[in-house]
This record gives sequence, C-alpha cells and structure tokens, in this order.
Amino acid sequence: MKLSTTRAWMVALLAVCAGCSTPDSTNVADGTDPIVGDGEVAGAPAPKDGDEIFGSGGDVSYAEAPSSGPAAPGSAGTGGWTGTGNGTIQPGTLTAGVWDDNQNFGVFVAYRDKIKAQGTPGLLTFDNQEHDAARAAANVRPAKQELDISLVIDTTGSMGDEIAYLQTEFDALAATIQAKYPGAAQHWSLVLYKDTMDEYVTRWFDFRADTVEFRSKLAAQSAGGGADFPEAADQGLSIAHRLSWRTSPSTAKLMFWVADAPHHAEKAQKMTDAIRGARDKGIHIYPVASSGIDEMTELTMREAAQITGGRYLFLTDDSGVGNDHKEASVPCYFVTKLDNAILRMVDVELSGAYREPTAAELVRSGGNPQSGACKLASGQTVTIY
Repeated sequence: MKLSTTRAWMVALLAVCAGCSTPDSTNVADGTDPIVGDGEVAGAPAPKDGDEIFGSGGDVSYAEAPSSGPAAPGSAGTGGWTGTGNGTIQPGTLTAGVWDDNQNFGVFVAYRDKIKAQGTPGLLTFDNQEHDAARAAANVRPAKQELDISLVIDTTGSMGDEIAYLQTEFDALAATIQAKYPGAAQHWSLVLYKDTMDEYVTRWFDFRADTVEFRSKLAAQSAGGGADFPEAADQGLSIAHRLSWRTSPSTAKLMFWVADAPHHAEKAQKMTDAIRGARDKGIHIYPVASSGIDEMTELTMREAAQITGGRYLFLTDDSGVGNDHKEASVPCYFVTKLDNAILRMVDVELSGAYREPTAAELVRSGGNPQSGACKLASGQTVTIY
C-alpha cells in the first residue's frame, strides 16, 4: 500500500487558477494528459515548464511554473542530502542490477507469456511484431555525440528514499559525464507524476543545458500522496516523450523512469501509446524498479525497456535502504551502486559498445556469471552487462 497525505488539491487548484487567465488546456473529462501532440497543449505551443492540477470531475488547469524558480536546495556532500527530499540518503548508497531483454529475447518472451497467461488485468498491448522489430533495432547501436536525459519520477509517498538519492547524486553524475564526455553537451529534463486527486498529477521541467538550474528543480521535489497502489505512470511517460528532445541522429536520448507502482489497469492502452511515442522518437527507456513493485510492474517496465531499446534496472536490498525490493525475474545479473549503473548505461549509449562493470564497481553478482554470460540448468546461455 502506498503512503498517503492529506488532500490539498482543491486549495492548490484555486491558488493556481486565481492568477491565471484563460487556461492553456481544455477540460479533460477522464483526467487524461492534455498534451495532445508534439509541441501542443490543446492546440497551443507546449509550455517549457508546468504542472497539472486535477479537481472534481477530472478538470485540468495548466499553470506555468514560477519564473523565480523553486525554493533553494539543501546542501549535498558527504553527510547526504538534507534539502526538501524525504530523509537523508548518503551518496553512493542505493544498489541495482541491470538486465537486457533484447540480448536475451527468449528469456523475455517466456517471462512475458507466463505473466500474460495469468490473466493479469492492465497488461500492455504490444504485439509480437513490435517486440521482434525492437529486438532487431537494438542490435544496431552507433556511437553518439550529444546527450539528452529525462528523469521521470513517481513522487508518491513511498518514493522518498529514491528521490533523496537522486537529489544527492545528481551533481556527481553530471560531473562524471562531463569529465568523460566533455563534448556531449548534456541536457536534462524532469517529469514528476503522482495520481489523480493528489497535489498534482504531472509536473515537468523541460530540457536544460544548465545543470545548476536543473539541480535546483530536482532539489525542490519531495514525496507525498498516492493512496492506492497504481499511479498515473501513463501520464508521466506521455509528458516525457513530448518534451524538447533534440532531433539530431547524433543525440543519445535516455529516459530514466524511477517508480515502484504500475499504471491503472484501465490506462493500459494509454501506457502502451506513451511507450510507443518514446520509441518513435528514438528515446531509450531505462526503468529503475524501486521497492515494492509487483509482477505487473516488472513486466511493464521490462516491456518499456525492450520496445525502446533500453535496459531494465532494478534496485536490490544490498544497500539496506528502504523497503524490501522484489527479486527480479532474471537468471543472471551484476549488482553495482545505482550511480555506477546509470553512468554505465550512459557510457554504453554514447560509446555504442557494451561493457561489464569493473571489479571496483561490482558489489556482487547473481547467477554465477562468467565472462559476461551465465549458463542455465536448461543449457541455455544468457548474456549480461
């Protein structure tokens, strides 16, 4: 069960609309994302920053983020983050494994078919042809010169540890990328989502070349709301793929989707369409499965990664932080610190070459990998990076 907070949505709605002229979006009866096309909000140019407040009946109002910026961040250092995030997380704390379903397509298909056979409601609607095409496309990975990264974060109440961690680690991530790829001209964007009847449903900050400004946006966020298990993931991913991604074929486009809950079952088609939208723009989704996920969430995240050419990242219990993390339904993996896993994925995208964790990065392994592969009891060999 997700944590919940006192609902202040009506106050927020009135506060936003008091200073608004005619809203940039129309009412949306079912609470769906008012962004209706690339660069459009109900027929108007897409705003750079914004959020959506849902009131009674699912009405949506749009308000541009204050030009003065968010509250000043706390300080990040060896003592961990002490700003507006929930709790204090030491740098380099969370741990994660990584799995590539396009490199191990048979394992993916078997897992997908097993979950689908259970009749779980709300599963995505990709067909076999789409999965096959994604596998073929993932085998072609040219090196890239520029870097766009979007963080898409579930900010409901149970996500405090993960949010605090990202706030703590951002400076080091950006600095490490800059040191290794000084010409990559890294741009960052941020998409936050909760659920209907929360303080907001989606809030976004478009791409920024200024990492200091992005850091201040990230530092101002905190976890809260989310009374039930599913969240508005479909709306978060739909916003994310409509931001100002660079269109040059030399740009590596990564979306790190950090979440611990699935979409609502009735939003399965919208979720599928949002992932298709990312795929069609060449955006590679890298889910980061956090504590408390279920099988539906794992399958959804793995399908998102497989269809878009990303990889599935999953937090592990090695850090001792947060609630228990679901053991990923994969037979073989390396565990590193999460920051090392993220940096390794960036390295793979920019260089166009796979690589294993270094000995210094490795926390442990699962499945007894040898030279980047594991041989299963069935005689099948799987590949890991």
